Amino acid sequence: MKTVFVSGRFNVLHPGHVRLFQFARECGDRLVVGVERDSVAGGDAHVPEGLRLEGVRNCSLVDEAFLMTELIEDTILRLKPAVVVKGREHEMRHNAEKTALDAYGGKLMFGSGEVAFTSRDLIRKEFASNSSAIWSLPRVFLARHGISIERLREILLQFAKLRVLVIGDLIVDEYITCDPLGMSQEDPTLVVKPIDAKRFVGGAGIVAAHSAGLGGKASFLTIVGDDVEAAYAQEVLHQQSVSSHFITDTTRPTTLKTRYRCQGKTLLRVSRLHQAPIATELRLAVLEKARALRDSVDLVVFSDFNYGVLPQDLVNELTSMFRDRGTILAADSQSSSQVGDIGRFKDMDLLTPTEREARISTRNSDDGLTVLAEKLRLSAAAKNLFLKLGEEGALVCAEVTASQPWPPDQIEALNHAPKDVAGAGDSMLIAGAMALAAGASVWEAACLGSIAAAIQVGRLGNVPIQIKELTEALNR
Repeated sequence: MKTVFVSGRFNVLHPGHVRLFQFARECGDRLVVGVERDSVAGGDAHVPEGLRLEGVRNCSLVDEAFLMTELIEDTILRLKPAVVVKGREHEMRHNAEKTALDAYGGKLMFGSGEVAFTSRDLIRKEFASNSSAIWSLPRVFLARHGISIERLREILLQFAKLRVLVIGDLIVDEYITCDPLGMSQEDPTLVVKPIDAKRFVGGAGIVAAHSAGLGGKASFLTIVGDDVEAAYAQEVLHQQSVSSHFITDTTRPTTLKTRYRCQGKTLLRVSRLHQAPIATELRLAVLEKARALRDSVDLVVFSDFNYGVLPQDLVNELTSMFRDRGTILAADSQSSSQVGDIGRFKDMDLLTPTEREARISTRNSDDGLTVLAEKLRLSAAAKNLFLKLGEEGALVCAEVTASQPWPPDQIEALNHAPKDVAGAGDSMLIAGAMALAAGASVWEAACLGSIAAAIQVGRLGNVPIQIKELTEALNR
């Protein structure tokens, strides 16, 4: 068997190394790689030797890898490989391997196609861009609260037993992808050509779809217009195993939000919507439908986008109706282009505001995050609160009891390279609420909510989270 040998530091296994390994494999039957120990590499070792060795071993082209402590010529005389391969940039330099190879008839070859950058370049670029792995589990948070991966798996298994009712605003999200044509010659306007359009069910609709994807028996109650957007949403939700209860209001359109995107960036957002509160007869119709569903629901989620579907009287009546039965209640009230008040959802088991939404609700622009979160939780009489902080993760705030003595704690953001952050809050809301309904602690619920959010923001558009995605994440 013809053995080929390659050696180096391999700080980061970049494409140049892979090309070199591919060339080396073509020169023989078995590829052996020597990785310089930290003591040998000295200041050129930017990554610990164990990680460097693991990276090389994980390459499918490599048959064997080991840490080198001796001189390269001594290693070659000991292994006696038929061929030693080095990068093309070494061809015109002194190569200590040549003398050792000549002693027994070995051959020195230089690989072609080596890329023109080094591991150090990659490391510097990584630090400069502040990028990291796409996402990972919150190991420190899990350890701090004594949460095992097995326990999180057990909670996920309970999702299939939950009956979930989502109430709130239906939104249809439309993404129009465009090609740039340039600037108009008549006025300073960017000119683009639409080349593709794709629609997704959003708003409270995607929250219901998430709950179905996570294994729950999902129902969705909302007000819609008499239009093609409502028909589209009903068909899609049916395909996603959501039982939709649409009440039609002929005076308002179904909310449609269109995003014009070009080369991976959003250029413009256009929203067709109606923000006035629903009429009394529609409020009574919602109450009647909710009353019919009351005894077959374990969790109610209010997903409020402040377009008038959830006026205060209706919120109070629905809360009282389901609270009397002991149903778990959760709420989210978004304030982006519109302004809402998350604090108007009283006596919830879970609230999930952003920092901005919390400050709007409490009219508090001065206090720190811990004080802000606790003031909102107390004023809304909520048992638990996730204060969403974007790239900083979330602050988890819970009612302090004898069995729950922990003060507020932060869970880090698990995805530092998001493609579309719009769906983060919805997925955290439903995964966290379903976990609480399944008997999880607030810390366990925060973990599952954060994992769901990390998965969701890693893709473009509102696509329902699937239970298998969370399960696979826990199996990593």
